[in-house]
Amino acid sequence: MSQFPNPYARRSVPLEYGQAAGTVASFMNAVYAWMCVGLATTAVVAWWVSTQPQLMRSIFKGPTFIVLIVAELALVWVIASAVSRLSTGAATGLFILYSALNGLTLSVIFIVYQLNAIAATFVVTAGMFGAMSLVGYFTKRDLTQLGSFLFMALIGLILASIVNIFFANSTLYWVVTYGGVIIFLGLTAYDTQKMKEIAQGAESQGVDASRLAIVGSLTLYLDFINLFLFLLRILGSRRD
Repeated sequence: MSQFPNPYARRSVPLEYGQAAGTVASFMNAVYAWMCVGLATTAVVAWWVSTQPQLMRSIFKGPTFIVLIVAELALVWVIASAVSRLSTGAATGLFILYSALNGLTLSVIFIVYQLNAIAATFVVTAGMFGAMSLVGYFTKRDLTQLGSFLFMALIGLILASIVNIFFANSTLYWVVTYGGVIIFLGLTAYDTQKMKEIAQGAESQGVDASRLAIVGSLTLYLDFINLFLFLLRILGSRRD
């Protein structure tokens, strides 16, 4: 996502990645495939943890939850900022580790929401995400300015969410919720276009972009997860 360091922009020194990356299609296929692996890892870990009451208590009581959040942020930063120094295996391992840690922190949704509501929201999210990703891939319009606007809007969204922790205003809650859906739909299109541009650049330079595909997977994974969580607020039926 665009709020994290962009490893694609810093290309003043040619990358020594070995063999050619292949086609844009193969790069995008790799991005989506690893994104799906990350989502599956998160879902399985979250569901399994939700069936372990003692583990749930240990995660959400005391400092453990905060430690996990800090660890997740650190992993995102490392993957995005150190991509040129990581091997493909290391980048992949860190991405899977991040997906698993995210599963730990998201396990609570299986306690709060009904399983059929989670499944239905996932399907809706997949449809909306897929549609916006297609828009980003095929549009001829440069979405750079849109990305800058969405980044600023995302900062405002985060600040509003923090403020509402203390005020618990229902109107602000729904403004943030619907705003989040709009922002992450836009970011999905923007980030997809950026992935396509990176793929085209890698192909023209004859570089191995496998590590960049992992960063791209993380970017779209974050867009999907955040869109899902905001939609779950709207569509999810809470357990009694």
